[in-house]
Amino acid sequence: MHLFNQQKNKFNILPTFAVATFGLHLLALGVLMFHGSMLQRLGGKLPQSLIQLIDGRAITVTSQDSLERNPETIRRFVGEIMTLMFTWSEKMPPQYVWDATSIMLSNNLQQKFQSEFLEGIPVKNTANTPPGTESLFIVRTIYQPEKIADGQWLVEIIANRIIFTRYDKGGQAMTFRKKILVQAVETQAVTLPDAPIPLHSAVYRLGEARLEISNICDVKDKNC
Repeated sequence: MHLFNQQKNKFNILPTFAVATFGLHLLALGVLMFHGSMLQRLGGKLPQSLIQLIDGRAITVTSQDSLERNPETIRRFVGEIMTLMFTWSEKMPPQYVWDATSIMLSNNLQQKFQSEFLEGIPVKNTANTPPGTESLFIVRTIYQPEKIADGQWLVEIIANRIIFTRYDKGGQAMTFRKKILVQAVETQAVTLPDAPIPLHSAVYRLGEARLEISNICDVKDKNC
């Protein structure tokens, strides 16, 4: 009789043990699935890096693909390089400005666009300008970049070029409304000379975005 009760208890424990084991397997499977989903989400996030700025501040930045650029970075690049290119004076003559800023244009575009750069300049010798002659570039609107391919964007800009002379203090204004094609480049194209002036430093900082202008055309140009 005693042996019968032991066998009965043994058979009663086996189903309970099987259910408990099955429950543990389900729990383990749930934990594995949870960790798997966490790893997948973490894997989908881009790594972040700590950047220490020269003024002592520290910021965290997210890594991006080499062909990706923030829209505001593109807009700033277009607005500032156009402003630097078309702002010159007697002390900073057009040819000097062109030599420093045209490096941000692709090789194919430099020769093509130089004639437009010279438009409105009241002197033939661009290395020297008459006293009182200067040019200003005033940005009115820069639209949001339109991505046209990987690492390539189309940006429309509206600005005014104003050229002052000693005989025309009010200035001659010319509307500058263009479509500008911008593309990402792998390496920084600008190097600082041994004795840089503020213009060189400004162009160098823009070059750190690793962007260049590949084409500049009229807003009505359907082939741009």
